[in-house]
Amino acid sequence: MAGGQRARAIGAVAALDDSVRSRLYAYVRRSGQAVTREQAADAVGISRKLAAFHLDKLVVAGLLRSGTLGSRARQVGRAPKVYEPVVDAVQVSVPARTHDELAAILIDAVVTQRPGENAADARRRVAAEQGRIAAGSVDRHEMRGRLGPERALTLVESVLDDRGYEPYRPGAGCIRLRNCPFHPLAERAPELVCGINEAFLGGLIDGLGADPLKAVFAPAAQECCVEVRRRS
Repeated sequence: MAGGQRARAIGAVAALDDSVRSRLYAYVRRSGQAVTREQAADAVGISRKLAAFHLDKLVVAGLLRSGTLGSRARQVGRAPKVYEPVVDAVQVSVPARTHDELAAILIDAVVTQRPGENAADARRRVAAEQGRIAAGSVDRHEMRGRLGPERALTLVESVLDDRGYEPYRPGAGCIRLRNCPFHPLAERAPELVCGINEAFLGGLIDGLGADPLKAVFAPAAQECCVEVRRRS
């Protein structure tokens, strides 16, 4: 999960740290249809004004969406505002875990496997594609001019930090990763998961045009199995 998405997810969860707001959210989800401010207020026993305040906070947090009722022909006045839950789930984990991304890579590898391509190569291809997509989120201004080794390391480190890998520099020309977002699944199938991680980082480096760097399989206890190194 990228940094911006993670911040929004944390904000959404924090928005429910209020008993009234939490009850309103639960009511809207249980309703199975769009509800008005009046309906929500009656359901939890508060005023319409207070319900409107909390419902709008839930919209800002990304937990609900708002709109108005459809055609109100022959009726006078404004259509009432209504609320319904968003479809997307909100997940927060500390440290960062992105098992959904791992599942998506595995599914895409099965669905898009090419003739003559084995399963491992398909996984690595899809993971590398995802790495290049992640590189596309970087501000192009940061990539202007030649990417020397130090600039390349800084850029890769920034992207990996944004994605929850908790990168650090143990020495010159190297980035280690304290967190594996695919843990503990990586412990159950290290060859599979670490291969995906290595291909993802390779795709990220390629997508950034960080030619002085390479992704290397380098297992270490309690850390990601891949590190980024300067090419010799």
